Amino acid sequence: PRTVRYCPRICTPGVSRPAAARDLLTPQELRIAELAGRGLSNREVGEQLGLSPRTIGAYLYRIFPRLGVTARAQLTEVLRDRQAA
Repeated sequence: PRTVRYCPRICTPGVSRPAAARDLLTPQELRIAELAGRGLSNREVGEQLGLSPRTIGAYLYRIFPRLGVTARAQLTEVLRDRQAA
């Protein structure tokens, strides 16, 4: 079975479920995570948002630990789960 780890520091104190992605990420970070989760490369995401691929990589480097993921493939699932939170 596939499991997704959630980082304990991103949970609201006193609440057992993880915080919603919109509360953890800026609108720009959320958009980047959504596009990367759809399978777009850093270059493709950057072209859509007018940013360099290195900038997209830097954003993802900061986004992954906030969402408790270690791979792009996990982004869609975690974002979907957290939208419902």
